[in-house]
Amino acid sequence: MGELSVRELPLFPLSDVVLFPQEVLPLHIFESRYRIMLQSVLESDSMFGVIKWDSNTKSMANVGCCAQIIKHQTAEDGRSNIITLGQQRFQVLEIMRSTPFCSAMVSWISDDNIDEFQKLDSLKDSVKEALSDVINLTSKLTNTKKNLPDKLPDNPMDLSFWIGAHLGGPVAEEQQRLLEERNTFTRLQREYDMLDHTRKQLAARTALKESFPDIKEN
Repeated sequence: MGELSVRELPLFPLSDVVLFPQEVLPLHIFESRYRIMLQSVLESDSMFGVIKWDSNTKSMANVGCCAQIIKHQTAEDGRSNIITLGQQRFQVLEIMRSTPFCSAMVSWISDDNIDEFQKLDSLKDSVKEALSDVINLTSKLTNTKKNLPDKLPDNPMDLSFWIGAHLGGPVAEEQQRLLEERNTFTRLQREYDMLDHTRKQLAARTALKESFPDIKEN
């Protein structure tokens, strides 16, 4: 990612999409300003910032995630399909320009995990167990076979980003809070609380289904 902690980065605002480090995000580029941005990014280091846009307040979040283009394909009509991979998180310091596309001075941000490694390890195990229970109970309720990926990240910070990225439902607000959180323990704890809440709800529904097998699930 380079040694400099501050740099200018083109920004790609997206409604209700929060990119996390190490997550793959495919994008379809068709607006002319983003075609220009793509051209410019491909000529430099293939990096741009994905940042959440709130269409209600017409405002951009202050923290986003840098995306690196790992594959791109441009059609004859100028539209492009690209595949990006989330890199480091950044904070917007100052908008440098807004036309033809938005560009900002940003600083990279990382988690601050002082002296919490033992606590993190045991929390990480609890989170994995809750995640596994949620998936098993969901399988039972829906009569489908759902499995955890074979290779869940083992590093607590990477795991916390993975879970943040795979939360189900319309949860962009919560995902943005998790992305902005700068303490791995706090992020994992919030995810544990959500998973544990879901696990309890699913367990209650499973018990009900087993007691009254003729009741149809909505």
